[in-house]
Amino acid sequence: MKYILSVILLAVSSVAMAEQKPNTCNTLGPQAPRDISSVLGTNSVAFPWAPAATKLNLCNIHTHTNAEHKGPGYNVLVNKTDNGGYACNETSSLSAAELTNPYGDGAYKNVEPGDTIEVHWVHSSCSVSPGPGLGSCLSSTCESPKLRVEAQVFLVVNDPDAHDFTDFGYGDKSTGVHQAKSLPVSGDTVTYRGSTTGPSYDETTCSPAQVTWNIAKSCKKVDIASLHRWAASKNVFEETKSHQVRQIVQNPAYLAPIKK
Repeated sequence: MKYILSVILLAVSSVAMAEQKPNTCNTLGPQAPRDISSVLGTNSVAFPWAPAATKLNLCNIHTHTNAEHKGPGYNVLVNKTDNGGYACNETSSLSAAELTNPYGDGAYKNVEPGDTIEVHWVHSSCSVSPGPGLGSCLSSTCESPKLRVEAQVFLVVNDPDAHDFTDFGYGDKSTGVHQAKSLPVSGDTVTYRGSTTGPSYDETTCSPAQVTWNIAKSCKKVDIASLHRWAASKNVFEETKSHQVRQIVQNPAYLAPIKK
């Protein structure tokens, strides 16, 4: 069991991702990200669903520039490169004021007004505390972790009336488990079985992690200033930049069926 845990730790650690040897997608469970508008999937690995986020420990928050998933509110293809992904549908209709960037580079890198970001609130059944990287979601005493990601896509704008990202940062452990102050993921969502994401994986090198995803179908606006405030506040996750994306998985054999 210790050996199995070590393999999982290597798979999800942000440091180990770049070092791990390729995993054949044919022998692993369902992958992420995906087009959440499609229920198509023939991967039969049906691991147990993770409990609700309120029953788990929040262990990491991070963002990806451009949406990794494709959904009803974010289906504009940015490009087909490794730095591609999808943009919010409202991107082309932003005002000049919303697109103004008075902050230069700012404290949070790789993001500016007009960008789309996908935010992941990662939760774990392990007895862990919030910290940097996905390795914070596991421990040597937790052999069969249940992982859950609450995900929301945002359109970054220069507008103090848009969502304040610091409202969604780490809160406390007053309920017995580590939680965010609040989660914007509500209303119309899609829940499915998948994996970890990020640019280290594609349809030839897949992730062995088993993750319950709950992602909102809509895109919301977030104020660029609040992202810089979150980074400047020395958040417990040590996040100071937005990450690259993994392209959506399209092979049905690597996707779990979604029940509507």
